[in-house]
Amino acid sequence: MPVAYVALGSNLGNKEENIRRALELMEKHGIRVRQVSPLLATEPYGVTDQPEFLNGAAEVEWTGDPESLLHTLLAIEQEMGRQRKRHWGERNIDLDLLLFGDQCIHSEDLVLPHPDMANRSFVLEPLAAIAPQVVHPVFHRTIGELWQDLQKKQTRKQE
Repeated sequence: MPVAYVALGSNLGNKEENIRRALELMEKHGIRVRQVSPLLATEPYGVTDQPEFLNGAAEVEWTGDPESLLHTLLAIEQEMGRQRKRHWGERNIDLDLLLFGDQCIHSEDLVLPHPDMANRSFVLEPLAAIAPQVVHPVFHRTIGELWQDLQKKQTRKQE
């Protein structure tokens, strides 16, 4: 059964409860959750006039293909009442498919690996906590190495 990684995020309502509920619904919809990272509070990305986020990552197993996993994640967001009012806007739940094995896909509905994950600390930090040795199929570097690289870039920007 292929292993996939899903980013988890929420910045509306009871954020921790929203993520817990999403994980329950993932199991209910046939997504086997193998492990979940610690959750961390992060600043909003892109649109900054909104509450801070709670972010994490989950390692999951799925018997179907990547597209069906994506559609299942979107159905869970909808079931939880997610409303897409503005790009990068506030949301009660956000479930992003980051990796699906070592597959590289570029279709109208899905791009894998997630195209901007290597530039987002709110994705890499929790992902590195549960999958530091997983190799990014495009960059051919481990998630742990990508996280270290991003930390160095962020440190240089602050200096």
